[in-house]
Amino acid sequence: MLRTEERQRLARERREEREKQHAAKETQILEKERKAKLQYEKQLEERQRKLKEMKQKEEQRRAAVEEKRKQKIEEEKERYEAVLHRTLERSQRLETRQKRWSWGGSVTPDSEGKTASKRSPSTANLKQAEAAVSKCLSSSGALLNASDRTRRSQLSPLDSSVISRLLAPTQASLARSKSAATLSAD
Repeated sequence: MLRTEERQRLARERREEREKQHAAKETQILEKERKAKLQYEKQLEERQRKLKEMKQKEEQRRAAVEEKRKQKIEEEKERYEAVLHRTLERSQRLETRQKRWSWGGSVTPDSEGKTASKRSPSTANLKQAEAAVSKCLSSSGALLNASDRTRRSQLSPLDSSVISRLLAPTQASLARSKSAATLSAD
């Protein structure tokens, strides 16, 4: 009987020991799962933080690019307005000079022949003067075009066409040149 009690006690002790080991293993497993879950959440938060930072940097970069683009458009607009203003001033100055130098106020194709015949004895001198003036104008226009070509290559096609039209000699400036040539021929 003593032996059976001894056996039962030993069996009970072994069972208790196994249960303790099993409980310890379960505790270890639960601890590992908890640590893994914490690590996963940490990584997820880190990823989200990095994504948020990347989005903010991208938004800042886009905002900077947009600001630069707006600034460039504003500068081009100011430059265009300045060119337009200078051209208007120049044309007004040229009109006042033309009115000062021309006898009839303005030179038209019909009145040009009449005034030329009254002022100069021969129309051959007038033709020579016109040829010389147009040659000078075309060469100076070519020089202007060559120096401005590099600047205009940076402008948009619309702006460059407007500027080239503004830089082309006007009828008023050609008429003034003819008028000056006839005066010098006289």
